[in-house]
Amino acid sequence: MTDDPICPLCRRPIPAHAKQSLHHLIPRLRGGKGGPTVLLHQICHNEIHATLSEAELARSYASVEALRAHPRIARFVDWVAKRPPDFHSKTPGARRGWKRR
Repeated sequence: MTDDPICPLCRRPIPAHAKQSLHHLIPRLRGGKGGPTVLLHQICHNEIHATLSEAELARSYASVEALRAHPRIARFVDWVAKRPPDFHSKTPGARRGWKRR
């Protein structure tokens, strides 16, 4: 049995050597500074931010359950769940980022 934490998005263990990061359930710039965070695989965290804007995260996806219910993230979770716990790759598709004006 492993004592590795479990990623709440994909439900795979997060080995100490795996790429990982904390996700603010409410984005820091949308009032979530100091709010709840969850430890995720880096690939899972990347998929969240490639799929949803900060506004969408704050408004409708401020829980793991809501994130898992999003169609694109649900497809990603089904796919990544079949990979080893330390699997990492680049996130395909356009990554949402800051819009410079």
